[in-house]
Amino acid sequence: MTAQRLQLTWYNKDKALISSETGKYSYLWVDPSDPRYCETHTLVYDNFVRGEQLPKSAEFEYSKRADREPQDDNLLILGESGDVLEALTRVPELAEKYVGKVKLIYIDPPFNTSQAFADYEDNLEHSVWLTMMRDRLSYMRKLLSSDGSIWVHLDDVEVHRMRVLLDEIFGAGNFICDVIWEKRTTRENRSVMSVSTDFILVYAKKSSCWAKVRNLLPRDNLLGYSNPDRDPRGPWTSVPFTAQFNPAENERRSQRYTLTTPGGAHLKPPPGSVWRFTESRYNELKADNRIWFGADGKAGPRLKKFASEVQEGLVPHTLWSASEVGTTDTSKREIQALFPGLAAFSTPKPERLLERIIHIGSNPGDIVLDAFAGSGTTAAVAQKMGRRWVTCELVKDTFDRFTKARLEKVVDGKDQGGVSRKSGNRIAADGVELPEGVSAEDAAKFTNVLNKLTAGDSEAKKDPRIKALKSASKTKYAKEVVNWRGGGGFQVAHVSPACFNYDPDLDRVMLTPEAAGRTLVESVAANLGFTLLRADEDYVFDARRGNAFLKVVEGVATIELIDLLVPHIHSGETIVLAATAVMDGVRQYLRNVVKGSRVVALPDDMFRYCKGDDL
Repeated sequence: MTAQRLQLTWYNKDKALISSETGKYSYLWVDPSDPRYCETHTLVYDNFVRGEQLPKSAEFEYSKRADREPQDDNLLILGESGDVLEALTRVPELAEKYVGKVKLIYIDPPFNTSQAFADYEDNLEHSVWLTMMRDRLSYMRKLLSSDGSIWVHLDDVEVHRMRVLLDEIFGAGNFICDVIWEKRTTRENRSVMSVSTDFILVYAKKSSCWAKVRNLLPRDNLLGYSNPDRDPRGPWTSVPFTAQFNPAENERRSQRYTLTTPGGAHLKPPPGSVWRFTESRYNELKADNRIWFGADGKAGPRLKKFASEVQEGLVPHTLWSASEVGTTDTSKREIQALFPGLAAFSTPKPERLLERIIHIGSNPGDIVLDAFAGSGTTAAVAQKMGRRWVTCELVKDTFDRFTKARLEKVVDGKDQGGVSRKSGNRIAADGVELPEGVSAEDAAKFTNVLNKLTAGDSEAKKDPRIKALKSASKTKYAKEVVNWRGGGGFQVAHVSPACFNYDPDLDRVMLTPEAAGRTLVESVAANLGFTLLRADEDYVFDARRGNAFLKVVEGVATIELIDLLVPHIHSGETIVLAATAVMDGVRQYLRNVVKGSRVVALPDDMFRYCKGDDL
């Protein structure tokens, strides 16, 4: 019996989609061999945006991130995500730079709602959306490095289908986890059930490779560590030396002994408990000064855990609360702060959410990709974290008003919201030394409660003991910490116009009006897999692929033209001559003069397609 694997099947799965209207999520079903689908677009480079890093100020503290060299090898593209991803994987100059070299991909694709696909009925929406995502995910897999990961952000409409689709493209064994994000904390009382979460499906290119390089979450809370006994190993905290046990399963007699504290007390384990270690191991730990009996030596034993010995970070968990990474309201406030005169972008994501994803899945200098830029959060956070990035946006109005404008503010240092800064930690006030085990946050809460308890009691407020307690627990905030000072830059580009089209009336492939000049040369080179030659290389040819040289002619290929080209190649090299018209006998003449050479008639030899082929 032939082995079969689980697959997701949908209407027109064997078909392809092309855009039916520029700048909108509107598509037509076509055959996968249709030139409108097969044509590789190139990128047209526009302006380069560069910013300057702001100087430091004594008003703030600065993190290590603020001192990183800002990245300027970044790409912001206006265009359809499918065309952009195809360009990154197929245009030789771009493929060399990006294929197999992207460390992290985060996508927040248009959720499959009537707002995104207003022209389709529900039974078609899923098919259109799945086909659109399948094609793009296939490109993304090629772009990912072997130790890279993809994070797909979804609501509850398509997440179950996307999970199966990702299994099909990346392999079920490369599934990492499903992150649940608490996107709102308020209740939606108009709904049958108030939805408060989104989903982020995480897959690796190769799970075994990714597991070795993924980063831990930073340990922000080391406030419970202190060093009251001046241990040379540095600050430590303590945990109970006892452990619960079930005598029916294991009596653990070796852990039920009497120990003597430095103060002379003889202690047995509390009822229902045993000591954490055997007596011999306890003696070893005690000799190594790893058992703490309190400052007076009379308390029950506790095991010391040194900050220098704990794991550098925390293993990421899959439930991300609003308090940890923010909510949709957080992100809307971030956008409103950047663009106070504009209506808030409908579905932005908070910068702290992207900060966590980018931290876990990449390192400074790595490439981060987002094929659905929207308000530009992914690129903005990647820039602030010292990553290189590539992002694209389909809708020109969104691109101009939000994406590009936001990233300009980022590199100019004018975006000081989001993860650009962090509030200073609460610390003990000057001259105050908090007791062991009492953090500054604990002291602040204590003071707050004490103030409430004495609010209506004037005598209590004057009590010297109350005043002493308030004085002993006084705290303050440290300086605000700056993580981003601006700098770096990015290249702005847009997807080239189509050079090839299909005319249904003539049932043949045609050149478009835009197929002229440099646009035609670059399109032909990209679709034939040739790398463009630089103008300063003084070649009569336009591009090269190994030992083959390409010449694109917007006109007639003649024998005279071949005679002009032949002297410019060496033994073992060949010519590919692409022209919009070809004189009789030219093909054979070129083959005879330079073995292995050929003539490409445009557009017929580029895309041989007609509806009649399907009959």
